Order: sequence, then C-alpha cells, then structure tokens
Amino acid sequence: MKTTTVSIGKQQYKTEIQAGNHIIMADEPVEVGGQDLGFTPTELLESSLAACTAMTIRMYADRKGWGLEKVEIKVGFKRKMTTGEVTFKKEIRLFGNLNREEQEKLLEIGSKCPIEKMITGNITVESNLI
Repeated sequence: MKTTTVSIGKQQYKTEIQAGNHIIMADEPVEVGGQDLGFTPTELLESSLAACTAMTIRMYADRKGWGLEKVEIKVGFKRKMTTGEVTFKKEIRLFGNLNREEQEKLLEIGSKCPIEKMITGNITVESNLI
C-alpha cells in the first residue's frame, strides 16, 4: 500500500505532507489560529476530487480523440451537522470542439474517477499507535 506521510511540529497547524517525491503544506486560516501557509484539509479533499475528475475526463477524451482543450472544475460541499450527511457539488466546464453528446459522456465518465468512487463507497478508517 502506498502511503502519505504527514508531520506537524509546534508551529501552530503548519503541516508538511509528503507523498513520494512531492511535498506540500497544509494549514488552517488565520481566523482559526493558523497562518494560512497552505491548503486546509477540506481544500485538499475538494482538490483531490476535482483533480481526479479532471484527469479522468482528460484520459477518456484523449482515448476517444475528442477535441477537448481544457477542463475546469469547482468543487464545494455542504455538511448537515444534524445528520452528518455530506454533499459534494462539482461544477464542470469543458472547453473545446465537443458536441452535446460528447459533453454528456464526459460528465458521466468524470463521476467514475477513483476518488469519487472511494468517497461514495463503503469506507473504513483504521487508526493504530505505533
């Protein structure tokens, strides 16, 4: 199993995230005690869904030889505090020479990205002290 390593020191909420050869920072906004030095955890989750959707759409369009020039995706979510229910909303803009049928197919394919399948599937998180 591939892993991502996260470390946080004493600098309030500044968190280093390493996956393979890549390092990014996460943090919290100033108004909640952070320094706004990187993505919030929520923004990381939203960006994972958006990036995976965009890549899945790009791969499919390339395989089909369709005239997709660019994909832009905005992702947000709402959480019902009373039930814990979470709804993600994706707004997808496709640029290029695509007919309506191709656009609809790309919308459908985008919802089959691995991250969307993961967050809408049966999830278990195991935590262990080592």
